[in-house]
Amino acid sequence: MKNLSRSGLLFSSDHIKIIMQEDQQPEKFSRLHMIESKASFSLLFLLSPNIRLEANDCDTKFLFRKNQYILHYSSQESTAELWSENQETIRYFQIQINYQYIFNLIDPESSKENADILENMIRNNYIFLHKKTPPYMTVEMHMILNELISDSKKGMMQRLFVEAKIIKLLILIFEQFNEKNTVQAEPGTSYVVKKFIDENYHKNIRAEDMGKLTGINQNKIRKEFKAQYQRTVADYMLELRMLKAKKMIIDQDIMIKEIAIECGYEYVQNFTRAFKKKFGVSPEKLRKG
Repeated sequence: MKNLSRSGLLFSSDHIKIIMQEDQQPEKFSRLHMIESKASFSLLFLLSPNIRLEANDCDTKFLFRKNQYILHYSSQESTAELWSENQETIRYFQIQINYQYIFNLIDPESSKENADILENMIRNNYIFLHKKTPPYMTVEMHMILNELISDSKKGMMQRLFVEAKIIKLLILIFEQFNEKNTVQAEPGTSYVVKKFIDENYHKNIRAEDMGKLTGINQNKIRKEFKAQYQRTVADYMLELRMLKAKKMIIDQDIMIKEIAIECGYEYVQNFTRAFKKKFGVSPEKLRKG
């Protein structure tokens, strides 16, 4: 996966602001200031290790590991300070969404479930999902961030693209929150399998091999995973592979065969067939534009 490189204000509208921050030459104990708008939700993805954060609206200091994130609601305009004590580059990706946009999106008056979701967001219950530790980004979240950063659309198309990606991020967060809340002392089968796929989807493994690799009965894997995520193990693995392939295909320096291998395919013919079925065009034609 390519490194996130663009920096500064990436997108701004009446409801949404996206910022990619990278302190290229940090001094020891230097601090970056992050602003949260009044009545807004802030999605903050920490992209470098050991970032400390101190918010003005609370007395707690947080230490974030690389690829952790939080979803935070601020009722008033506030600032937070971020710093690293090891002279490491400070990199983070921030999405600010105003309250009214989220309210209209969730429509809390339509059902109690929707009202509970908004209430959880306002009370900042999504900051720490399990055992008071910040959650880690999933593979899908990484891919969405890369898409937002590399996007070159303008005007209405850019706005629609950005809003669609933010909605997808929120869905992933809610799903992750529900997973963490339902995981007992021993994680459920579907959770274990999904975590295994997230970490190994790029390897040359088949869905039918999952039982041997995880030590879980294959029929149980199929049944519980489909019930939890409304898709099969094979479909989920294919989705992750194709998302990665579509991102890599724009790089003319990478051979199609290399992309196939990076996405878990031993034979380029199988990769090409799966790619064309997913996107309606072969990798070669998509690359040529």
